[in-house]
Amino acid sequence: MTISSGFRSVALAAIATASLGFASAAHADSGTIRFSVYKAAFFVGGSGGEGTLTFHGRRYPISIGGVSGGLAFGVSKTYFQGTVRHIRRARDATGVYGAAGGGGALGKGAQVIVMTNDKGATLELTGRQVGLQVNADLSGMAISLR
Repeated sequence: MTISSGFRSVALAAIATASLGFASAAHADSGTIRFSVYKAAFFVGGSGGEGTLTFHGRRYPISIGGVSGGLAFGVSKTYFQGTVRHIRRARDATGVYGAAGGGGALGKGAQVIVMTNDKGATLELTGRQVGLQVNADLSGMAISLR
């Protein structure tokens, strides 16, 4: 049985493309992230904060900013910590992250959130919230390196 050279070329190209895809995924890495965010809202809210991204043993200062809209009111501060996955360099963790969710706290409360940015980085965060905050809103958060 003979295999045509055209078929061989297509098969080799497919294998090469798949190998590059697996190699890129294999080179993606993860880091840890910690930050605190102040949030104030009365239907429309704003938030801001700062923290640190640790990637490959190096610490990068970060800034956090965001807006929200929907049923939201109150003032709170949340301390987040977690993992940022699918990054190749620290800059991949920057960008705009979006999430839809809800929660609340009177005094102390807990937050859990997973978000993805346009570069494919995924944040998996847990947080501890202090203050009075009730929300059922659409939120966005931007992370930038300082």
